[in-house]
Amino acid sequence: MKPSQPSRARGFLLTDHYHLTASQLYFRMGLHERRVQFDHFFRSYPNYGEHQAGYCVTAGLEWLLDWMQETRATDDDIAYLGALEGAVGKPLFDRDFLAWLGENGDFSDISMRAIPEGRVVHANVPLTVVEGPLAMAQILETPLLNHLNYQSLIATKAARIHSAGRGRPLLEFGLRRAPASGASAGTRAALIGGADATSNIGMARLLGYPPKGTHAHSLVQVFMALGEGEIGAFRAFAEVYPDDCLLLVDTIDTLGSGVPNAIKVFEELRRKGHRPLGIRLDSGDLAYLAIQAAAMLDVAGFDETSIVLSSGLDELAIWQILTQIEEEAPRYGVDADRLIGRLVYGVGTHLITSGSSGLNGVYKAVALREGEDWRPMLKISEAPRKTPNPGAKTAWRVYDRRGRATADVLASIDEEPPTDGSLTLHHPVRRGITRTLERDEISEIERLLEPVLDRGERLREPEALDIMRRRRQADLERLDPGVRRLINPHVYHVSLTTQLWELKRRLVAETRGAG
Repeated sequence: MKPSQPSRARGFLLTDHYHLTASQLYFRMGLHERRVQFDHFFRSYPNYGEHQAGYCVTAGLEWLLDWMQETRATDDDIAYLGALEGAVGKPLFDRDFLAWLGENGDFSDISMRAIPEGRVVHANVPLTVVEGPLAMAQILETPLLNHLNYQSLIATKAARIHSAGRGRPLLEFGLRRAPASGASAGTRAALIGGADATSNIGMARLLGYPPKGTHAHSLVQVFMALGEGEIGAFRAFAEVYPDDCLLLVDTIDTLGSGVPNAIKVFEELRRKGHRPLGIRLDSGDLAYLAIQAAAMLDVAGFDETSIVLSSGLDELAIWQILTQIEEEAPRYGVDADRLIGRLVYGVGTHLITSGSSGLNGVYKAVALREGEDWRPMLKISEAPRKTPNPGAKTAWRVYDRRGRATADVLASIDEEPPTDGSLTLHHPVRRGITRTLERDEISEIERLLEPVLDRGERLREPEALDIMRRRRQADLERLDPGVRRLINPHVYHVSLTTQLWELKRRLVAETRGAG
């Protein structure tokens, strides 16, 4: 019988082939322990086909730090790498490199600055800055992107859906539609981004959020097969969960039987001293059905029960539903504002998969240590917007007189935010495009990147999700409404200081000349 194998890759080998071959090259050239700096950032906002985001919400950092602290190259990892062969059958990795990797294959010499989870972030601003020995910093690229890109993508989607729903409760229902074990990361990110609860019991337990849900269509179908009908299913559910009774009413006929039967059961519960929670609509014209269901519930005296909407929802669908309710509800004698104030949204597929092909987060080398200084590095791209901003950097957020975020600014690491005088901002790509802010136009300049790891040692305790959620909400409130728009959002400015702009221009010229 063969020994059991792990069901999925994890640990040190959760990286790409070319990072290890590059690391062996650095080792052979004596460069493997030279300290280097990498920036992690994303180039553009998530594109949902019909529309595009105007901001992102960062997430995943705590899980990345946990992974880094618990991961190192094991004997089995080294043995596997030693057995790999190149094109002509020779070992791909030499024994001396593998011996070094066996002794040094961990992240205990890595330092990191990062924008805290839950913050609103923008394209081309470093979310994470990694400093460490070249070989191990190189190997870190893939696991870092794996941990941070997906969670940031989902947190962003959750924030947009939560905003579209005008702050009403948002339930994450995506476990069945998630990318396998990515469901756990997706649930966590959704809660950071704006979901108020999840149906994923395992993650609810881990994160300290009580799970939420209703019941399945199959429950009604079973009772119908037994001859007790929809009303029998509702009564059974109410008997077992008298104080948590939220009924799914669209298995047969939403308005013809589902809502009337729910009202009968709610009346029975009320006579017994219990307060029903509400109903769930999972198919059909959700706006129209919500209006009609609300009218029926109001007449029966259940005008405070919740109406949960689900089935293919995303931010645009919710926006359309609310627009339709505001237009149609008065025709049926239903107060639109009161109805909207009792809605709850259950979102699955379009949240856990985000509806976008991915967040194009990248990890680029920007500086190499030389003595006490950092030597800036530059990669030239045929598309100028893909040429990274070079050198060791910091990032500031500038707020205007209103207290609104007006620009994120990248500066060289030795620059300080101006305390008087003006601040000139340069377009990161286009020469001659500048903007000058006088000091009286600026209410605040905030540093975005914070130290989180110092040569493998975490610099703070893990944070509660509630802190990240409050951070997100505070940032969104200070973001211009035009940038928050669901469709065609206003462009948020990410700029360079004069010092960094001149450094970039000089390096571009030198690099092209050297080529």
